[in-house]
Amino acid sequence: MTSIYLIRHGQTDWNIDGRYQGQADPPLNKKGLEQAEQLVDNLKNEDLEVIYTSPLLRAKQTAVILTDHLMIPLKEDPRLMEIHQGEWQTKLRAEIQASYPDVFKAWETNPWEVTPPGGENLFQVQERVNSAVDDITKLHPAHKVGVVTHRIPIALIKVQYQDLDPDIVRSIHLPNIFWEEIVISKNE
Repeated sequence: MTSIYLIRHGQTDWNIDGRYQGQADPPLNKKGLEQAEQLVDNLKNEDLEVIYTSPLLRAKQTAVILTDHLMIPLKEDPRLMEIHQGEWQTKLRAEIQASYPDVFKAWETNPWEVTPPGGENLFQVQERVNSAVDDITKLHPAHKVGVVTHRIPIALIKVQYQDLDPDIVRSIHLPNIFWEEIVISKNE
């Protein structure tokens, strides 16, 4: 069994604004950097052995702060990136709602049936994220591994390995610097 510590990145200005980040690459803001520093205190006694991170700046900055303080290796895996939101990236929620009213309404109510224009759907994200977790558990059996990523990948991992209802993906509350340990058996 591998203990995976799911960790969401710290806050960005876009989180505050309600701007869709997707695979756009805003940095952590001052509070996000402070959150990552505070997270070190929460994780320092967890005996993590390695941290994997999305290469997007907000996740990587969070991971670097953790690995520097915990003195453990850091590995990037692009499969841990946030969902690609296509034309919605960099836009405010209200702008998306106004420009794509029907598609956005469907995204809010039935996200598994929607692909943001020019982006990827949840099935695609689920496939790449689960592939990353499968590889991590194979490389680190019986270890404790941090995974610094984003809201949608964390929600999808929770759906897969905690048998949650897939419809929670859009509604699950995962604030910045959320973290949770999940244990994954080889058989899963």
